[in-house]
Amino acid sequence: MRFRPATRFRAGARPATATIVEFIDDHRESFGVEPVCRELEIAPSTYYAAVSRPRSARSIRDDELKSEIRRVFEENYGVYGARKIWRQLGREGIDVARCTVERLMRELRISGAVRGRTRRTTVADPSARRPPDLVNRDFTGIE
Repeated sequence: MRFRPATRFRAGARPATATIVEFIDDHRESFGVEPVCRELEIAPSTYYAAVSRPRSARSIRDDELKSEIRRVFEENYGVYGARKIWRQLGREGIDVARCTVERLMRELRISGAVRGRTRRTTVADPSARRPPDLVNRDFTGIE
């Protein structure tokens, strides 16, 4: 059997290998690795190589930071955003970049409270009288 290139995805739309490996892990008990790999058009060797590869230092640190970020977020009633969480972690001696906090908050799907109220400006009154067309505008299209 020959491996086919990915033809089902649009250009740039193929999920990351880590996402595909996670999907295969979730469904390997039901369907097996080889059939899932065939449907996803990924070589089984790619899956096995990714599984046997040790976790990167970044992913290990990300897991540690995610628990700290969630803790600070929940201790502050879910209103702290990335900047305040970053400052609080710095005060606690945890050295992390603000952009890393922002990225991990996106992965955790948490966001801080947004200040202010959304202002609703003009609300159109459908029954209001329209002003007269003093210049005889013509909005018909040209054919």
